[in-house]
Amino acid sequence: MSDPILFWAAALVAAFFVGASKGGLPAVALLSVPLLSLTMSPLQGAALLLPVYIISDIYGLWIYRRSFSARNLAILIPAGLLGILLGWLLAERTNDDAVRIAIGMVGLGFIGLRVWSRFQGARQAAGATVPKGVFWGGVSGFTSFVAHAGGPAFQIYVLPQQLPKLTFAGTSTILFAILNLSKVPPYMALGLFHPGEMRIAAVLAPLALVGVWVGYRLTRILPERIFFVLVEITLFIISVLLIREGLRG
Repeated sequence: MSDPILFWAAALVAAFFVGASKGGLPAVALLSVPLLSLTMSPLQGAALLLPVYIISDIYGLWIYRRSFSARNLAILIPAGLLGILLGWLLAERTNDDAVRIAIGMVGLGFIGLRVWSRFQGARQAAGATVPKGVFWGGVSGFTSFVAHAGGPAFQIYVLPQQLPKLTFAGTSTILFAILNLSKVPPYMALGLFHPGEMRIAAVLAPLALVGVWVGYRLTRILPERIFFVLVEITLFIISVLLIREGLRG
C-alpha cells in the first residue's frame, strides 16, 4: 500500500462494483481486481475482496431467490467447483497475467461474434447444453479463483440463450455466491487472509451493500435490450483492461 489515498479510492470503488454486480450488473465486478491491482498484487486484491463478495452475495441471494435458471445452475455449479479446485491445485504455477490476457482475448472475441450476429439478423436462442456448460463453467470457476474474473466465461455461455434479464442476473448471482464461498478454504490454505486486510474488508462491506441495491434498481428499470447492450459494453471495456494489465505485468 504505497499510496494510502490511491488505495482507499480504488478499494471503495471496487467494493461498490462488487455490490452492483450482485444487484444484477455482473460484468462490473470484473473492474474490482484490476482497480486494486494498481496498489497491490492481484492475488492480494482478490483475497481482500473475497469477504466483501460473500457479504454482498447474501443480499443478492435474497433479492434473486425466485429469479434464476435451474438447469443452468445444475450444469454450471459442479463445473465451476471443478474450476475452483483446478485453480487451487495450480495456484503456484499459474501466471496471473497470462490468465488475464486469455480472458480478455476471449471476451473481445465474443463481443465480435455478438456484433457480427446482429448484422446477420435475429437468431434462435441457444439451449443450456451440458458440454458447453461444463467447459465454460470450469473456465469461469478457474478464472474466478485467480482474479475474480469468472464473468466473461459465464456470459459467453449464457448470453446466447437470451434469458430474461432478471433470470440472467439471478443465475449469475447464485452461481458466483456458491463459487465465492468455495474459495474460502483454498485461500486460507494459501495464506492469503490477514487480520489487517479483514478489518479493511469490514469497512468496505457497507458500501458494497449500497452497490447491491443500486445494481438491483438499475437492473429493474433498464429496458431489456439496453441492459444487455450495457453488459456487452462493460465486457468489452473490462476485456481491454484485463489485456492491458496482463501486458503491463
